[in-house]
Amino acid sequence: MTESLDPRLTPARPEIADLRLQGRVPAERFVAATPRRVVAPVAPLRRAPSPAAGLDTEALLGDAVDFYAEQDGFAFVQLVRDGYVGYLPAESLGYADPEPTHRVTALRTFLYPEPDLKRPVRAHLSLGARLVVTGETGAYLETPGGYVFARHCAPLAQHELDYAATAERLVGIPYLWGGRTSLGLDCSGLVQLCLDAAGLPCPRDADMQERDLGRALPLALEGLRRGDFVFWRGHVGLMLDPETLIHANGHHMAVAVEPLAGAIARIQENSFGAVTGIRRL
Repeated sequence: MTESLDPRLTPARPEIADLRLQGRVPAERFVAATPRRVVAPVAPLRRAPSPAAGLDTEALLGDAVDFYAEQDGFAFVQLVRDGYVGYLPAESLGYADPEPTHRVTALRTFLYPEPDLKRPVRAHLSLGARLVVTGETGAYLETPGGYVFARHCAPLAQHELDYAATAERLVGIPYLWGGRTSLGLDCSGLVQLCLDAAGLPCPRDADMQERDLGRALPLALEGLRRGDFVFWRGHVGLMLDPETLIHANGHHMAVAVEPLAGAIARIQENSFGAVTGIRRL
């Protein structure tokens, strides 16, 4: 990069870059983005075009992306949801239209070939997946990929009122670095997934969330409320009440609830150091 641009959010690599970055970053060629959409239940976004590359985040069914190029079976993209840049499996992408109409509200649900719970499942869908609903048959919604139980979904305009309650539903979900589905979550993925269910935009990583979410509060532990965010260097948790924290963490290897004071002491001693910020929406 010739400028101080965050590579996580800048669609530029030595071989290719967004046309809008021409003159600002070096690249072999510059191309305009093409709108695409994720058609797989979940797609891993990696930092390099290889299945062995590290997992940075995950895109869900229905997520919009800006597509730049394909390389070795991987698509170089930028996620529209949060601006994250990386490589998705090319086969996980389809046309941008039609736009989704509904989202999955259950922690997990299934996609069936017919409106019949006895039929073999086509796919597992996570909380937050977006669906294009084309009709309704009995207790099921029809989509281009199959049928989903209607009560596991809601129109996109319908949001959860309490994002902390969504986090509580996810207690016990295993920790996964880069994860943002109900099968595995990291700390900032938990926050982003819960805010998404509430219809609230949210950056992907903890440092971005500490910089951009809501407003900063004094660095004190008095007066915390349900829904406040507590940050460490590289970690984030969500307050359930003035004394109780929920967070996806590597100590429990799961989404866990614990007293904030205990978490602060352990984290101070073993991992991320002292609390660096508190923010409130």
